[in-house]
Amino acid sequence: MTATKLSVELLAVGPLMTNCYIAWDEGTREGVIIDPGEDADVILAKVKALGIEIKLILATHCHFDHIGAMAPLKRAIDAEFLAHEGDLFFVEDGKASARKWGFDIEQPPLPDRYIEDGDKIAVGNFTLEVLHTPGHSPGGVSFLHEKMVFAGDCLFQGSIGRTDFRMGSLEELTESIRKRLYTLPDNTIVYTGHGPITTIGEEKMHNPFVRS
Repeated sequence: MTATKLSVELLAVGPLMTNCYIAWDEGTREGVIIDPGEDADVILAKVKALGIEIKLILATHCHFDHIGAMAPLKRAIDAEFLAHEGDLFFVEDGKASARKWGFDIEQPPLPDRYIEDGDKIAVGNFTLEVLHTPGHSPGGVSFLHEKMVFAGDCLFQGSIGRTDFRMGSLEELTESIRKRLYTLPDNTIVYTGHGPITTIGEEKMHNPFVRS
């Protein structure tokens, strides 16, 4: 399900079934991993099977269920970890946060670089634009490539991200969806952080939580 030469593979990982994405340029076979929440061995096996060289590991936000496999992935492949600085405190207490929820992960490493709204991340022949979409977390971002957007836990099919976690804000989340996501073309594919893939048009029309 892709509108460009950028190919996308979805892996639902970990006990919370986080959507981890492998996105790559079919020509250069260079790509990224987005939101490696758990199951590093599964992710690495898929990367090998696809014959892709991973250049970067990206986080839409840094809740433990989206970066739980970051440490073992970083040991296995030579790729930088990029995230928004607003979520740094989630990285710093990642293992402790997971334990509070009854899960055990290896303490994630700190990001190698921070990304900000408007940044362009180039890999192979494709570029991902960073959209700052806070609300679910202060450092939440979405990654936009043409008519596809990796929205993390900002927007789901028929739902939105929770805002009752630390530093969450329903007001900010609603603004992020209305001003950053709903302004995209209706046929933009939304690669969500959990659950089914959707489109901007479908959510503008049917999402009961945020109307366009």
